[in-house]
Amino acid sequence: MTTNVETRRRKLDTDKQDSPEDHDGGRQPASCCDRICVAHVHSEASDAHTHSCLLQTSASCTPKHPQRTCSFGDEIWDENPCKTTISAENEVEAQKLANNYKFGFRKWKSHVTERPFEDRSNIVKELYSELNVIKPYSVGSLFTCGNVLYVFLFGWWISLVYVFVGLLMFLTVFGIPYAKLCWKLSCYFLWPFGKSIDKASVSVPAFSVKILQDNSTLEAEEDGKPSSPLLLPTPVGETIEEPTESPQNDHYWWRMSTYVWLLVGYPLLAVTHSVLCLISWLLVFTIPVAKMSTKTLHTILLIPPEHVHISQATEAQEHEGRVILCCYHAVNLYYYKYTVDGINVFAVNLLLFVIVSLVIGYVDKSNQFVSSEVKFATAVISIIPLSYYIGMGIASISAQSNFAVGAVVNATFGSITELTFYITALVRGHHQGNKCLQEIVKAALTGTLLGCILFIPGICMIIGGLRHREQRFNSRSTGVSSSLLFISIGGVFAPTLFSKAYGNLVCEDCTNSTGTNSSGSFMCKNCHYDLSENSYSLFHSHIEPLVYTISILLPVSYIIGLIFTLKTHSHIYDIHVGEGTGHLGASVHWSRWRALLILIVATVLMSACADLTTEHIQPILSHSSMSQYFIGVTVLAMVPEIPEIVNGVQFALQNAISLSFEVGSCIAVQVCMIQIPILVLFNIFYDVGFVLIFSDLHLWASIFSVIVVNYIFMDGKSDYFQGTALVVVYLILLAMYYFAPSPSGC
Repeated sequence: MTTNVETRRRKLDTDKQDSPEDHDGGRQPASCCDRICVAHVHSEASDAHTHSCLLQTSASCTPKHPQRTCSFGDEIWDENPCKTTISAENEVEAQKLANNYKFGFRKWKSHVTERPFEDRSNIVKELYSELNVIKPYSVGSLFTCGNVLYVFLFGWWISLVYVFVGLLMFLTVFGIPYAKLCWKLSCYFLWPFGKSIDKASVSVPAFSVKILQDNSTLEAEEDGKPSSPLLLPTPVGETIEEPTESPQNDHYWWRMSTYVWLLVGYPLLAVTHSVLCLISWLLVFTIPVAKMSTKTLHTILLIPPEHVHISQATEAQEHEGRVILCCYHAVNLYYYKYTVDGINVFAVNLLLFVIVSLVIGYVDKSNQFVSSEVKFATAVISIIPLSYYIGMGIASISAQSNFAVGAVVNATFGSITELTFYITALVRGHHQGNKCLQEIVKAALTGTLLGCILFIPGICMIIGGLRHREQRFNSRSTGVSSSLLFISIGGVFAPTLFSKAYGNLVCEDCTNSTGTNSSGSFMCKNCHYDLSENSYSLFHSHIEPLVYTISILLPVSYIIGLIFTLKTHSHIYDIHVGEGTGHLGASVHWSRWRALLILIVATVLMSACADLTTEHIQPILSHSSMSQYFIGVTVLAMVPEIPEIVNGVQFALQNAISLSFEVGSCIAVQVCMIQIPILVLFNIFYDVGFVLIFSDLHLWASIFSVIVVNYIFMDGKSDYFQGTALVVVYLILLAMYYFAPSPSGC
C-alpha cells in the first residue's frame, strides 16, 4: 500500500513538472474538488493583457480520510471536497462569478459593479476619454481608413452646413463674428484630426500691485533703472495680480450678435449636430464623432467667437490645460466594449427598435403605412435588447442576494423571454383556430434545444480555439451536465415515442398514382399519428397521464439539483474574497430594487413585442418559400438567445470553455425542466390545444444532437476542429428543416 501511494505521488510530481504553463492567459486545470476558479478581473478580458487566475485551496481543507488522487487526461483530481478562494474586485462580483458555476443559474459575463477606472487597460481608458488631450502623433498616422471614411460619411456635408450658416450670419451684419467662426469650423470639421480647439483669452495689459507692509525705502531695479513706487520690491509683502482674462465675458449676453446667433445660426447647427450625433452613436464604432459633435454643440458654439482658437495640436501643447476638443481618430473598433451605466452600447441602441416596434405595431393597426413583414422584423429584433436587460437584472439580483433568492429569480425570470412568446402564440392560435402556431411553438422549443446543444458550444469552441490552440475542461462535470440533459430530453420526448409505438398512422390528401381509386400506390402529403378524439382511449387514458407525470418529474429534478447546490453540497461553493484584491467596496450598477423594476418593465415590453410577433407572423408563414419549421427553429428560437451566445463566446476567449458549455446546457435544461412543464400546466387551466407530441424530425434531431455532444465531450479537450464539427451538424439539421414539408395545419 505504501509503495502504491509513493508511486502516485511521484507520478503527480512528474505531471506537474511536465505540464506546460498556459501562456494564453487562460485558467489552469483545477482540482476535482469543485473546479470553481474565478479569475482576477482587474485586467481587461479581451485585451492582450494576461488574464491571471487565482485558485487557492483554503487551509481548512484537511481530509478526514486517506487522500486518493486520480489522473484523468492531463488533469489531477482530488477526490476530497475542499473549499475554494474566489478572488474578485469585491464581494458582489465574487458572488456573481460563483453563481456562474451553480446549477440553475444563468451564466453572465458582464460586470454588475463599477470597475475602478485606474485599473482599466489603456484601450478601455481611451474609449471614455473626453477628447481634450494633446498626444504626440505623426502626420501619416492620421490618414487611416476610419478617418477617410469620416470625410465621405460626415465631413463634407457638415462642412457645407457651416459654410451655409456662415453666409447666413454674414447677411445679418450683426452676426459677422459668428460668420467667421462658422467658416473656421467648416474647415475644421472637414478634417478635424490632429487639430485642437482651445479657449483662447483676449490679452489685456497685465499689472501687479505690491502692498508694502513696512517702511522700506525705494530701491533701484537690478538693471540700474529707478523703480516706480507701485512696482516697489519689498522683502515682505503681498502681491495682487489682476486677471488677464478679458472682461468681455461678462458682457457676452448683452451683445446683439449673441441673440442673432441664438435665433438664426445656432438652431440650424443644433439640428445638424443632433443628426450627426445620433447617426454616429448608432454606428457604435464612430462614437468619437458623436462625442466631438456633442462637445461642439454644448460648449464651443456657446462661447464668444473671439475665444475660439483652432490650431494644430502640436502648437497647442503649451495651452493643453485650455484645450476643449482634440480628436485624432473617428473610428475605434474597440467601442463594442463601451458601456452606459453597465449596459453594453449595442443593448442601449437596440432599445430604439423596441420603441419603433410598439409605435408602428399598435398605432398602425391596419398596416396602411408599414407592412406586416416590417412589423414582424422589428418586433423580433426588439426581443434582443429586452433579453439582455432581463439577463442583467437576474445577474444583479442574484449577486446581491442569497442563494435561495437567486435560485427563485433565475427559475422565474430566466425563462420569461421564451415563455412569453410561447404562451402568446398558443393563445392567439387557439382564438384564431390556427394549429400552425402550435407547431411553430414546438419548432421553437426544438430549435432552442438544438442551438444550445450544438451551435452555442460549437461557435464558442471555434472562436476560443482561434485564440487558444487547445482548451481543456472538466470532462467529468461536463459529462454530468450532458447526462442530465439527455435525461431531460428523454423525458420530454417520451410521450412522442409512446405515441409512435401505440398510435395509429393517419394520412390525408392522398392521391392514387395509377389514376384508379381501388388499387395502386398512393401519394400522401399529410401523415400523422391520430391523437384526437378519434383515438380517445390511447390519448386520454395513456398518453395524457404520461405527459402529466413527466411534467411533474422534470421540475422535481430541477429542484433536486438546486437542493444539491444549496444544502447538501453548499460547502463546494464557499465564497471568500481573496486578500490583496484592493477593491472590497462594491458600487453596483443596479441595486436590487432597480433591477427588479427593470425586470418587470422588460417583461411587460417583452409580452407586447411577443404579441406583435405572433400577430404579424402569419403573412411570413403564408408567403414564405421556406418551411414553417425553419422559421421556428432559427428566427424564433435563436434570436432571444443572442445575449447568451455573446456570453459564451466571451467565456471561450477567456479560456473558460467549460462555462461556455454550461451556457447552452443551462438554457436547454430550463427548456426541458421548466418551460415545457409550465406550458403543459398552462394548457390544463386554459386549454389552448397544446399537446406534448413532436414530429419525427424534432425527435430524431434532438436525440442525435445529444449523442454527438456526448461523444465530443468525452476526452475533456476542445479545439476549433471539434467546434466546426458541431456547427456543421447544426447546419445540416437546419437544411433538413428548410426543405422539410410544412407541418400539419399550416
